[in-house]
Amino acid sequence: MAIIINVDVMLAKRKMSVTELSERVGITMANLSILKNGKAKAIRFSTLEGICKALDCQPGDILEYRSDT
Repeated sequence: MAIIINVDVMLAKRKMSVTELSERVGITMANLSILKNGKAKAIRFSTLEGICKALDCQPGDILEYRSDT
């Protein structure tokens, strides 16, 4: 997949646990794990907004595009 999810990087920078993020955003641990491991096929803007708010970051800090070629 060419879209890389950097939630784990931002969690480390903010010294926040996955559990704390899931509680702040209102997303289940299972869904956050799917997102974190790059298995998600989509993300709602409301979820992305919640993650950005909780981590005090921009969407570009979480989402990255890498060319497959």
